[in-house]
Amino acid sequence: MPGRHAKVIVDPAVPDDVAALLRDNRKLLLRIHAGWVPAHKRRRSLSSPLLGLAARIAATVTAVAAAVYGLTLFVAERYPPFVVIMTCSALLIVGVLLRPRPDAEVERTHALEREVYDSAGRHEGHYVLREQLDEPARALMTRAQGAIDQVMYSSVNTEGLLDGVRNAVMLPAQEWEIARLLTKLSELRAEHQEVVSEGLTPEVAAVAEPLAQALDSSQQAVLARVEALERYAGHVADAERAYRARYQIERLSAKLPRYEELLAESGADGSSMPELSRLSDDADRLEQALRDSVSSAHEAFRHLKG
Repeated sequence: MPGRHAKVIVDPAVPDDVAALLRDNRKLLLRIHAGWVPAHKRRRSLSSPLLGLAARIAATVTAVAAAVYGLTLFVAERYPPFVVIMTCSALLIVGVLLRPRPDAEVERTHALEREVYDSAGRHEGHYVLREQLDEPARALMTRAQGAIDQVMYSSVNTEGLLDGVRNAVMLPAQEWEIARLLTKLSELRAEHQEVVSEGLTPEVAAVAEPLAQALDSSQQAVLARVEALERYAGHVADAERAYRARYQIERLSAKLPRYEELLAESGADGSSMPELSRLSDDADRLEQALRDSVSSAHEAFRHLKG
């Protein structure tokens, strides 16, 4: 089963293309959260390739026109202005040739940085970096994502035995809600620890204690969400085992006539035949087990929604 364990968790309400952009650029988001701003962010219009090309064309045309005018001065034997005009024309042409052209790869990098920076600003508060979570929160986030992966990548889900559409909607929403709550919890826990580490007077300690209890209660509430996800994933795992076993039994059952033919042709003892005939009974039993486990998974899903 592939493991996502996404390091950027995005609100499902964010458009898919923007969400993908944010997930693919975690390191850049970390720099933005640290206060980095692209220095070239507002210079796009001055350094775009199209404007650069237009400037080159204009300079070249000007240089050519100056050279033509210089020739007319030369024909008219007006040598001092001819020298001045031709010198300026030559300098202009040299300037065009030597002007550094913007590297295409650098330009693409700058464009990506601007796009990520703008998207991060527009959707601030609608994505979470794992680095924003403290250690206890990261551990819970990992458990939640592991349970979601177990469901989403299971055969019973991809084969449509579960409600794949509702899973695709509900599970990302659960992941986001857990990430959002853990972010707030991590921030408040860090602030609380910073104050407590300075040493508290008895009066302040009396106030700080209920706040610490509130943090613990919130942690337990998020833990309950994660455990509900894990229970659902557990039922899906049961269904997955029954599904795989049923598939294997079906494959063996399909080959049963060949085994029977081999026994008959070889004159082997038929004492193994009862064991072979049990395959059909096993298939029926596994089919019922699969139905039961899928039903349990559906029930756990309804509890998860509540």
